[in-house]
Amino acid sequence: MDLTYPLAPLLGYLAAGSLKFAINTLRDRKAAWRGIGLGGAVSTHTTIVWTTCWLLGFRDGFGQPAFSVALTLAVIVMIDAMDLRQKIGAQALALKAAFPERPDVAALRGRLGHKPQEVLGGVALGALCAAMLNLL
Repeated sequence: MDLTYPLAPLLGYLAAGSLKFAINTLRDRKAAWRGIGLGGAVSTHTTIVWTTCWLLGFRDGFGQPAFSVALTLAVIVMIDAMDLRQKIGAQALALKAAFPERPDVAALRGRLGHKPQEVLGGVALGALCAAMLNLL
């Protein structure tokens, strides 16, 4: 039984989360536990979908229908990471400014989205993860 495909998203998640933790820890000069899942480099969501997308291309071919479906999903995730999540974060910051006394509003996260280079980092890290899995 080949478990390479089901392992692809898991590897992408672990690689992106570890790299993001390391980058934030170096930047903040302390363990960055609070920064996990809050945007920044690299995009975890992008790495997860691109690891699978690249693996499908490497193993089955870039002209196959499964690769096309994975590519479509990956592009949607990238757009959401850079656009939709940025807008959600901006809304959270506006709500915090308007209602600073509300604990439910105070819990909202303002840093959610990604810059284009953070998303491209996820594409590159996904390619690296997929290449490693392809060699197994």
